[in-house]
Amino acid sequence: MGKEAPAVRAREVVKAVETAIVGKRATVEAALCALLADGHLLIEDIPGVGKTTLAKALARSLGCEFKRVQFTPDLLPSDVSGTSIFNQKQSEFEFRPGPVFANVVLADEINRATPKTQSALLECMEERQVTVDGRTHALPSPFFVLATQNNIELSGTYPLPEAQLDRFIARISIGYPGRADELQIMRGQVHGKPVDSITPVIGAREVVELQAAVREIRVDEALQGYIVDIVTATRNLPAVYLGASPRGSLALMHLSQARALVHGRDYVTPDDVKACAASALSHRIIVKPEYRVRGTVARQCVDEVVGRVPVPVEP
Repeated sequence: MGKEAPAVRAREVVKAVETAIVGKRATVEAALCALLADGHLLIEDIPGVGKTTLAKALARSLGCEFKRVQFTPDLLPSDVSGTSIFNQKQSEFEFRPGPVFANVVLADEINRATPKTQSALLECMEERQVTVDGRTHALPSPFFVLATQNNIELSGTYPLPEAQLDRFIARISIGYPGRADELQIMRGQVHGKPVDSITPVIGAREVVELQAAVREIRVDEALQGYIVDIVTATRNLPAVYLGASPRGSLALMHLSQARALVHGRDYVTPDDVKACAASALSHRIIVKPEYRVRGTVARQCVDEVVGRVPVPVEP
């Protein structure tokens, strides 16, 4: 892969996804950055704005093995990770892999499953492996979990615990489209769904190469300090009960590196950090109850911190 190839290939993926997700360039780029940063993505928004469509479009643009799991209250951990079945012919147990054994796994409506089933993803997302009956099975590379959930439905849902949320490198939302974009969406689906016509743009090997290229993006010491100052500031806000952890610092740095690559640079800028701060940190922050009742949300806390922490000055 040539020097300019990573950015070119990344833009091709963005272009492919945008055939199904109209007018949401920043959101599409944020989703791609989560993949290139070798993390996992949580898409949280109201019903009907395209969460599952975005996940499917991104998965279809990658020539990788894709599996979808519809999370429901009766879903068992073994339905996700796999189970051991006794083979009568060989008189021994053999492992039957679950749907998590794929390059891209769509965990649709993840908050509808019980905490026990949700926890089945913890080891998968962090260790990239599955342990069943004392035996460890490695997951394929690349391995990317795309989870969706509705943020306004409470009945029949089980909110993700902080430990689970912290496994996602980013959380994004899509939001309502503008009038012109919504008209374009309607016209594009008169005779079918654009997401079904998306063909792979890059393969599994190229995804791994792009992820390696992201790690080579330069992050100056001053910008590393800027990232740490932002994360530290989230822990000192009066409205915050629990601020972002050091994992949040790493997530923000890696997402910033991925954004720099997508934009064709081999170095991170303060604008990369600012653009990635909300998606990297907001789901790692717990707002105090007395501030929540006043309408304060974690996104506002991150925006306040980003606006307050001084940007490093070039020497």
